[in-house]
Amino acid sequence: MAFTIAIEDPALPDVVALLETHLTLMRSTTPPESVHALDVEALRGPEVTFWTVRDSGAVVGCGAVKALDDCHGEIKSMHVREALRGKGIAGMLVETVLADARQRGFTRLSLETGSTHHFAAARALYARYGFTECGPFGDYRLDPHSTFMTLEIAPVQRPPIP
Repeated sequence: MAFTIAIEDPALPDVVALLETHLTLMRSTTPPESVHALDVEALRGPEVTFWTVRDSGAVVGCGAVKALDDCHGEIKSMHVREALRGKGIAGMLVETVLADARQRGFTRLSLETGSTHHFAAARALYARYGFTECGPFGDYRLDPHSTFMTLEIAPVQRPPIP
């Protein structure tokens, strides 16, 4: 397998199909009022950077970061095709998002994921990268179906311009 990751338009037909799979899964495991996944149009917003992971041209995963302000970003729409989970794709996406956040000068990256057993692997993945549980951020409210996590990050240090 030769995975490649790139910024792409979430409205590409094969990406839309993957996002529909993601939304279907979210809706099957979480009450409607607790599903916070972004639709394709929201993922195309100027404050969102969206990546795909492809294997020999086929889309196998995706993830995004949404700027909440100049210093705080949120991970959104992380999904890997079920048949390819455990191959390091999600980690590759998290590392890409973290590198992008540092380059953008973010000092905090946060996320919302589910609190049930369905999302245990996602919570464990983020914890491996240093994310810790926190309270609601942005427009979120306390929700028994949500787990909020955050990570303080150091932005890339740029040399001063003479």
